[in-house]
Amino acid sequence: MYKIAIAGASTLVGRELKEVLSESPLDSARFALLDEEDAQGQLDQVGDEVTFIQAISADAFERADFTFFCGTESLTRRHWQQALRAGSTVLDLSAALDREPGVVVRAPWLGTEAAAVDLFTPAVVPAHPAVIAIALLLKRLQQAAPVRFAAATVLEPASDFGRAAMDELHQQTVSLLSFQTLPRAIYDAQAAYNLLAGTGEASKVNLPAVEARIRRHYEVLTGGRGPSLAVQVVHAPVFHGYTFSIAVDLERPVEIVAVEEALTGEHVELILEDSDSPSNLSATGQNDVLVRLRPERLGRNSNLASRMWLWAAADNLRLNAQNAVLCALDLRRIRPQGTVQ
Repeated sequence: MYKIAIAGASTLVGRELKEVLSESPLDSARFALLDEEDAQGQLDQVGDEVTFIQAISADAFERADFTFFCGTESLTRRHWQQALRAGSTVLDLSAALDREPGVVVRAPWLGTEAAAVDLFTPAVVPAHPAVIAIALLLKRLQQAAPVRFAAATVLEPASDFGRAAMDELHQQTVSLLSFQTLPRAIYDAQAAYNLLAGTGEASKVNLPAVEARIRRHYEVLTGGRGPSLAVQVVHAPVFHGYTFSIAVDLERPVEIVAVEEALTGEHVELILEDSDSPSNLSATGQNDVLVRLRPERLGRNSNLASRMWLWAAADNLRLNAQNAVLCALDLRRIRPQGTVQ
């Protein structure tokens, strides 16, 4: 039986991870729920196992086969080496270890090996979920025709920046409706009823850093051989769910039905009706990426197109947790069942 530690168990990502783990082949593991001291003592549950969230002590990671870091970057930096010394495999969902030497970025959905993962790999960073959705759709399109260029606008929800960002978005909405002063501790800008390509100078939300991480992960996962991709991240005034507007230019015209067939498959649900257009609401709780194809036909009656728009949506927390669990399942091959100290 495996032992799994979740550091940052009370966070939004931590809660989603617990649900995904309870639905996975790792559901029979023993779980240690860990977090900052202010969350200590909270009653929590993974599957049928009810337990308490504990503070991270000197022996918190003892005999843990896998440790998922779901909290702040600072929490991960303070404790990941401690988990390694205890013999645990580290999976970092906080992005704190993104540029650490030897750390590997993974996305099993894409079916690519970004780098060799072995017993000497210090940690694995599950790829940014927006990258997974975009790269998966472009990979599918490549089956119909080579992609010359793609540009993606990522509309990012408040939940990607934690519970404090969601609370401030809610408070700003209430304050606007009651003509009160807006709280600005997180965004240092009006996020409610507003689309933002940048936030205030004192903001704790760093959209350029998110863009840079998406570009970096895309290059790593495609090995630098993927279609050229331009990315812009825009903060949307919603609580949950990514939406994507992706413009694609193919190298040659292809039949639209061939593009639809290429997109259809595992992890992608192609929506054919405008009335069911993908949205952040319809994607909530879904395991797949929802996508609507809008081709620019070469003529009014033509069935050919070389340029097209993809409007897609995905549950940001679900996709992040799913990818992390898949990374752990892949890593089982380098670990014996049960920790050997």
